[in-house]
Amino acid sequence: MSAVRLDAWLWAVRMYKTRSAATAAVRGGHVRVNGEPVKAAHTLAVGDTVRLRKDHRERILQVTGLISKRVGAPVAQRQYIDHSPPPIPRELLAVPVRERGAGRPTKKERREIDRLRGRR
Repeated sequence: MSAVRLDAWLWAVRMYKTRSAATAAVRGGHVRVNGEPVKAAHTLAVGDTVRLRKDHRERILQVTGLISKRVGAPVAQRQYIDHSPPPIPRELLAVPVRERGAGRPTKKERREIDRLRGRR
């Protein structure tokens, strides 16, 4: 196989649970190939770099194999090299705990919560 659709490849290597979810992510601008925004029907080739944003994490994948059918996880992982940065530790993603019955958070506390969650 010399080329395969981007959305089919993302689904086949188990980055998304369904092909339609992969298509929606590409349409939403969460996926780039070689630094360029592309459409779901873009044909991938071996050596391409796919960057995708999923679950508040950036994944950087170098394509080493082309498949269009969904396969088991061990086979799927051999189709790419993962150059992604390590995930953020859970401790840093934790939200401060407020005492029960303390009422609504103050504006300062709400800003702190938003900052910890990565919102602006």
